Amino acid sequence: MVARSRGLLGSRHLLFSLLLHTAWEVGNGQVHYSVLEEAKHGTFVGRIAQDLGLEVGELVSRLFRMVSKGRRDYLEVNVQNGILFVNSRIDREELCGRNPVCSIHLEVIVEKPLQVFHVEVEIKDINDSPPMFSVRQKNLFISESSPLESRFPLEGALDADIGENALLTYSLNPNEYFTLDVKKKDEKMNSLKLVLKKVLDREETTEHHLLLTATDGGKPELSGTIQLLITVLDVNDNAPEFERTVYKVRLFENVPNETLVTKINASDLDEGLNGEIMYSFTSDVSSNVQDKFHIDQVNGEIKIKGNIDFEETKLFEFQVEATDKGTPRMVGHCTVLVEIMDINDNAPEVWVTSLSLPVREDAPPGTVIALISVSDRDSGANGQVTCSLSLLGPFTLVSTFRNYYSLVLEGQVDRETVPAYELVVTARDGGTPALWAKARVSVDIGDVNDNTPAFEQPVYTVFVKENNPPGCHIFTVSASDPDAQENALVSYSLVERRVGERPLSSYVSVHSESGKLYALQPLDHEELELLQFQVNARDAGFPPLSSNVSLQVFLLDENDNPPVVLPPHAGVSPVTELVSQSVTAGHVVAKIRAVDADSGYNAWLSYELLSEVGVGRIPFRVGLYTGEISTTRVLEEFDEPRQTLLVLVKDHGDPVMSATATVMVSLVASGQTLRTSGVAHAKVKEGGRAEAPLVDINVYLIIAICSVSSLLVLSLLFYAAIRCSTPLEGLYNPRKPTVVCSSDMGSLSYSQQRHPKICSGEGATKRDLMAFSPNFPPCLGDRGQQLQADPEPGKVSLEIILR
Repeated sequence: MVARSRGLLGSRHLLFSLLLHTAWEVGNGQVHYSVLEEAKHGTFVGRIAQDLGLEVGELVSRLFRMVSKGRRDYLEVNVQNGILFVNSRIDREELCGRNPVCSIHLEVIVEKPLQVFHVEVEIKDINDSPPMFSVRQKNLFISESSPLESRFPLEGALDADIGENALLTYSLNPNEYFTLDVKKKDEKMNSLKLVLKKVLDREETTEHHLLLTATDGGKPELSGTIQLLITVLDVNDNAPEFERTVYKVRLFENVPNETLVTKINASDLDEGLNGEIMYSFTSDVSSNVQDKFHIDQVNGEIKIKGNIDFEETKLFEFQVEATDKGTPRMVGHCTVLVEIMDINDNAPEVWVTSLSLPVREDAPPGTVIALISVSDRDSGANGQVTCSLSLLGPFTLVSTFRNYYSLVLEGQVDRETVPAYELVVTARDGGTPALWAKARVSVDIGDVNDNTPAFEQPVYTVFVKENNPPGCHIFTVSASDPDAQENALVSYSLVERRVGERPLSSYVSVHSESGKLYALQPLDHEELELLQFQVNARDAGFPPLSSNVSLQVFLLDENDNPPVVLPPHAGVSPVTELVSQSVTAGHVVAKIRAVDADSGYNAWLSYELLSEVGVGRIPFRVGLYTGEISTTRVLEEFDEPRQTLLVLVKDHGDPVMSATATVMVSLVASGQTLRTSGVAHAKVKEGGRAEAPLVDINVYLIIAICSVSSLLVLSLLFYAAIRCSTPLEGLYNPRKPTVVCSSDMGSLSYSQQRHPKICSGEGATKRDLMAFSPNFPPCLGDRGQQLQADPEPGKVSLEIILR
């Protein structure tokens, strides 16, 4: 039979139809089927997908699965057609014993979206168990003087089936002495007695052999038999009689041993040995009764000697007989009915079925994490179970059905804060005192790529010496990601930009895994002082997250450029300087100008006069830092008219690098010197400078003063005019001017022949004003003006650089 019921607006409609001895029902979210026990493998139970409103084609994609609480896989679902069928042999008697209702509870789970259905499959009884007597043969001793209609109680048979299949009828094989009397005492037991119909005669027949048959009401009928051996005894006038034919007792389970159950009492009207009574269980009493109870043969007290468990046996029914000591012995019988009452002696049981583990960080509230089912073997309030969650957190328990709960996410979770939760589910029954059970649920939080890689600081400053070998390691960047697995796997790359006219990747590279930075080519401080760029750190999550860090790579100068002498003394041929023989000591003959492409100490130049002849005989010297060649004394007649001076220009780097300049000095008379100087100034004017007329005016002024003043005054004014006249700078290289700052001590110079660049990735050239002291190296990376005292008191030397 197939039956289906749906709850709609509080009303129920029943639909019945015949379909392969199965039934199903939908009501309050539950589907009900029924199937006969002992059904063969593959027996159809129901179209579960259709009855649950699921599409058959979506069962696989929605991860259809079925969970049976504490049961074997008796049933299975074919996900190709959505049919529930029998998977293995089902024995109702083994599964549920004599309980009138036997069901298998299933949970059907589908995802996308998550849905949980409760399915109950009732196991219908078939007549597969025959009636069974406790013994194969029962011995009865009946006196020959027993009157007609005497009744002798018999122990009935047991049938493991239920319902009609367990309704027994008894029959006795045809004979002339005995008949069978079967009466229903109450709902719980039948009275089965052997009735004497003909007077026994021991001298005629000492034993009677009877066959008692029990037949159940199933189809087909099954039966069981017991042999009755009746021995006829000599006369013992009176048999013992009990006060009551039935003793009913109510007893709590788990009572201790030696607890008194009841005391039976029988009396015998005879005297002497014929009136002395002994109590005992009947010979065919079940072994279960013998294991649980014992009877005192003298006083008739029945006591406990084994464990009494309500969940195992709820009712004990057995026969007790009282036998006198006469000859022949007479026996009286009574029935003892012991009803067991439940106490709260069974703790609840908890089953957890995980669904969505681990729980992703981005799981929305309401996500079902696990299904929890509870049960208690006790009955009544002792078997009513409530469930609670003992650990606070973003989780809650929602009751979905009788003794079924769902563990539901009710808030946001963050794996980086709490990577896992250890939840404790407590099931407590309603007994007094209450019993409980706990189940631990480990909820791991699944990682989601929600954290970007992070560097320890936003900007790194790196100092690298120029002229590095290609491929050298200059720095290592490192970013951390608090995510897990591939979400925390960080790779590095350059944020590509152009540095001037070249791509950044032609200068540096970064290892994608280690974050090590390498210089791909030798770097030149004179070409590039500062390289600014960004490194990107990207994780392997989906979608990937990334962050950037800025790097400032300062190139430290090395002394790799020698000084360069500027025109007019830069040529191979020496320059001839004309000097009047009448000049005094300290007269400036010429000025050597040189530049160094390096910076700091490596660009701080000094000058030194070299000569093949002893220095003491040369009437000239050169300023250590100014490069000015001047006379050391008044020129004399014996001085050579033409002298060659070799000036060594060297820097203060390590190692020292140098250059030389050659100057030819010709001694001439005073008038010839003036004329030559005029010609020289005219040549300078042709070179492009407008300062020559000013020099001519100074010459004319000196001549006028010389005509009026004394030779001493003339010498002083001539010297002052030369010292105060503006140096002719930039006449030799108008496209590449040189900025020189000079003092009485000397000068430092810088050439703009090569423009140093500070590159930040955009290719823009930055210019600023920098000054370095010749006495101490400037601080690396500082910008602005630095001024320090010269070793000689009262003198200051500055190097001013326009960038």
